[in-house]
Amino acid sequence: MKNLLKSLLALLLVFALVACSSTPTEETPEDETPVETPDETPEEPEEPAEEVSQGVTDVEVLVANCAGTSGALSTVGVPFNAGIEAYFNMVNEAGGVNGRTIRFIHQDDEADPALAMACAQSMVEDEGVFAFVGHFYTGSIVATYDYISGKGVPMVYYASGVNTLFNENATGNDRVSFPVQPILITEGQVMVARAVSNFGAEKIGMIYTNDDAGLDMLNGAEAKAAELGIEFVAEQVAAGATDVSAAVTNIMNADVDVVLGASIQGTIPQIISGLATQGNTAPVITSYNNTDAVIAGQIHPSSDGQFEVYASGWIDLTQEGADVELADFVANIDAEHAGSAFATAGWIAGHTFTEGLKAVGEDTLNWENYVDALENHDLKIPFGGYIDFKDGRRVGTDSMTLMKLDMVEGADGAEAPGWVLEQPLQNIEQILGQ
Repeated sequence: MKNLLKSLLALLLVFALVACSSTPTEETPEDETPVETPDETPEEPEEPAEEVSQGVTDVEVLVANCAGTSGALSTVGVPFNAGIEAYFNMVNEAGGVNGRTIRFIHQDDEADPALAMACAQSMVEDEGVFAFVGHFYTGSIVATYDYISGKGVPMVYYASGVNTLFNENATGNDRVSFPVQPILITEGQVMVARAVSNFGAEKIGMIYTNDDAGLDMLNGAEAKAAELGIEFVAEQVAAGATDVSAAVTNIMNADVDVVLGASIQGTIPQIISGLATQGNTAPVITSYNNTDAVIAGQIHPSSDGQFEVYASGWIDLTQEGADVELADFVANIDAEHAGSAFATAGWIAGHTFTEGLKAVGEDTLNWENYVDALENHDLKIPFGGYIDFKDGRRVGTDSMTLMKLDMVEGADGAEAPGWVLEQPLQNIEQILGQ
C-alpha cells in the first residue's frame, strides 16, 4: 500500500509538471526547449529484514545443554535430560511451534566445570545452538555463565539455584538468563521461616557445604535469622565429605531446636547419618534439591523412628489443574523416570523454553525477539506457581512447599521412602503469617 501511494503521488506530480511546461507563457518563447522532468521520484530504501539467529531454520530450532549424565551426579542428569527430551518430543509430535520442531542435543560433561566450559564452547561455536535449555550443576553454571551470556545465547532454566543467577533488574547480556527454580539464598530464608513458624524454633543450627550452594543457603538463613531475632549457629563441611562427625558434634552441643541441612544431593546422606549416629532428635529441614525418591531411599533408614526430616519443594500436585499437567508428564516420560523429581524439573525446563517460542509468535525468531517475548509472557510453571521475568526480573520462583520424608505407596502398590506434602506453596510472608 505504501509503494502504491508513492507511485500515485509520483504520477500526479509528473502530470502537474508536464501540464505546466507544455503551455507557453509570455516569459517562455514557444521555440525554447522545455526542461525535462523526471517521470518518478526515487523510493526510500527499505529497512533490512530481520534475520533469524543461529540454530534456527525454517523447520527447526536447535537447543542444547551440557549435563553430568555419568559420574556422581548421573542420578540427577539422566532423568533431568529425559524430562527435557520428553517435553520436546510431545511438542514435536503435535507439529512443533510456529512450523518448527525443536531438536535437543547434549554432551556429558560429568558435572566437571572444565569439561562444561569446553562443551559450552563447542555448542555455541561448532554446533551453533540457538539456546541452552536446562543448564546443569552449580559449578558448571558459574564457570560458563559469562561466556554464554557474552555470546548473547539465551539460557533457559538452570538445574541449580546458585545466587549468581539472582538479579532483580537484569540489563545487557544478563537479560538472556532465565532462572526458574528458587534461588538458594531465598531458600535459606524459607528454611528459617519454616523452622520458626512450623516448629517454634528459638535456636537454629545449620550444617552447610563449603560450595556455592551451601554458602548461598547459609547467607540467606543468617540474614533471615538476624531479621527475626533468632539465635543461629552454623558448621561447615566439605562438599562430598564422607566424615561430618565434627560438625555434627558441634551442632549437637549447641542444643538447637531445628537443624538445617544446607547441602545438595552428594552430602546430605552423610549429614543425616551423622546426626542419627550421635542421637539427634531435632527435626531437620533440607533443600528442595533433595526432594527425590533416590535421596529419600538413602536417608530414610538413618532417620526413621529417631527424628523427622523435611525439605522445601516448589511444585504442588494438589493444586487445581496439576492433575492434567501430571497426566501429560506421565503419558510422555519413560516409565523408569516417572517418579523422578529431576525428570519433572527437566519437563518444566522444556516447557519454559517452548513457552518463549510460542510468545515470539509470527515475529522473526532471533535472540532479541525471544528475550523480549519471554520477558512479557505470564508464565505458569507446570505443577507450580507463576514466574515473572518482566523488567529484567531474574529471581526464580519465590513460593515453596514443605515436604516430609515418609513411606509412600508407589504405582505398584508397594511402599517406599518418599516425600509427602505438609504445607502448600507459600511465600515467606505467608509462612510467617505476615
